Amino acid sequence: MRSSKPTGADSRLSMYRQALRIRLVEQEIVARYPEQEMRCPTHICIGQEGPPSGVSAHLRRSDYVFSAHRSHGHYLAKGGDLRGMIAELYGRSTGCARGIGGSQHLVDLDAGFLGSAPILASTISVGVGAAWAAKRRGEDRVVVVYFGDGATEEGAFHEALNFAGVNRLPVLFVCENNLYSVHSALDVRQPKHRTVKDLGAAHGVESISGDGNDIDAVWQAAEYAVDRVRNASNPMLLEFFTYRWNEHCGPGEDFALGYRSKQELEEWQARCPIAAYRKRLRSEGILQPELEECMTAETVREISLAFEFAKASPFPAAEGMMRFVFPDMTNPGSLT
Repeated sequence: MRSSKPTGADSRLSMYRQALRIRLVEQEIVARYPEQEMRCPTHICIGQEGPPSGVSAHLRRSDYVFSAHRSHGHYLAKGGDLRGMIAELYGRSTGCARGIGGSQHLVDLDAGFLGSAPILASTISVGVGAAWAAKRRGEDRVVVVYFGDGATEEGAFHEALNFAGVNRLPVLFVCENNLYSVHSALDVRQPKHRTVKDLGAAHGVESISGDGNDIDAVWQAAEYAVDRVRNASNPMLLEFFTYRWNEHCGPGEDFALGYRSKQELEEWQARCPIAAYRKRLRSEGILQPELEECMTAETVREISLAFEFAKASPFPAAEGMMRFVFPDMTNPGSLT
């Protein structure tokens, strides 16, 4: 790998702004979710803002991204429409999936965000298929697939890595290892000394692991990986260790379930990716208090307007709710 951190203040401020924006959006969702107007299951990514902010810094709009159930940060970092995302959570027709998909089915084709899905590991194979298609068409395109550590225990993960490695496809696998698959800790699911990085290497896919809470470290690993994928037809796997602050599904806490402790959360909160990056940028004279205040205020206003837009938007018409469920395959126009 080349540089240890991005050169130039603008690129680092952009990543900080991206991570902060994801955090503030998620905090507003957490605050409003108990109002019972967002009726879809919602998986919050507070604490995990580092990987999407650092990885997307190297992506072009023409590149593709796929995600899983915890997809808000990946969607926003790739340039997905915030208003469309919030409207989708409210089930409105202006949502990015027309109000019929909810939080776990975000999509924005214009931004290259081809979709997310809640079925464990399901989008990994689809992402590899997109990479295969890109290679066959001779397209200059990188495909990124995000997933959690739990997905690595599915057969689809291993089949996809093997296929990508054998065919040298332009795909970057990004595992956000937050140590839990729902309520099951990593150490009761995996051998003690084996990492996701090791699984990638076993399939002949070059793999790197790193601190997902260090945005500069994510940037560095992603710089190398995206370059290898784009210019050397070399699939890559990045494993980033990070931690979700909220419950697996929903806006609350879950310590009463007994699978993790409040002390563990507090230890990870002390390593908050945004607070750590803010401190670093301040110490280097890149992030001034006035700029930070302005950045925060602009983002808060953008989020407020997105929620206003969503709540003012209409619900989907009842007669169109079955559209796309059983399309008429004799009529290609029915799919649009």
